[in-house]
Amino acid sequence: MNEVLIPVEGGHIWADDSGTDGPVVVLLHPGVGDSRIWEPILPRLTARYRVIRYDVRGYGRSPKPAAAFTYYGDFLSVVEHFGLDRVRLVGCSMGGGVASTFAVEQPQRVESLVLLCPGFPGFDWPEDDTDAEMEALIKAADVNGLALLGMRLWARSEEDLPAWRQLQSAAAGWLAEAEFLGEEPPVFDRLGEVSAPTVLMVGDLDLSALIDSNVQASERIPGCRLVWMPGVDHLPPLREPGWVADTIVKHFEGTQGS
Repeated sequence: MNEVLIPVEGGHIWADDSGTDGPVVVLLHPGVGDSRIWEPILPRLTARYRVIRYDVRGYGRSPKPAAAFTYYGDFLSVVEHFGLDRVRLVGCSMGGGVASTFAVEQPQRVESLVLLCPGFPGFDWPEDDTDAEMEALIKAADVNGLALLGMRLWARSEEDLPAWRQLQSAAAGWLAEAEFLGEEPPVFDRLGEVSAPTVLMVGDLDLSALIDSNVQASERIPGCRLVWMPGVDHLPPLREPGWVADTIVKHFEGTQGS
């Protein structure tokens, strides 16, 4: 892997490039973790593709931001840095929303799309009791408390060490973005504009509102294939790496040159 810190306004973005042969695949991590969530499936992907992954500012190995930023803006900075023209995208949760936004905004540059329990900007999320709890924890800068809340919400299938490490990284990111994160382009009502072949995977142990948004999204995205994952929560690359990798490879190979 070839690691790099990409300079951006008010900070840097950590990224790495497998440098291997093949079409370019960009992995976009969830808001409940960082790019290390992809490590269980990296060997399968780098054997076939040039794989680029990165950490959104404040998450994982990317330093905390010092200026306003957006998830989509960080993605565009990565694409520009590597000079990418046409890509295949795999996005999980937050990353799935970013990948979908790019597929809507610049459809000619997206060859194929895999979405894992995506979170779409513009979806009308219902309020619940955890909103106030999260706000209080962020105000107290309680990383451990935020990680515990995240485990309760997003790691329902198994509260193991890999999930805990992801949620700890996410909690640090939540604190960073509380001050600096800007508004993302609303994309949910524009999903009908996605032209790239798309597969969407979602687990039945995810939050009910997330599942509802994903079902609606699969109906809005033309030709989208919906894959149900029994017993899986909001961390599919950790819970079912073989299934996720197989789906990605088969989908990409099946849409070669489309």
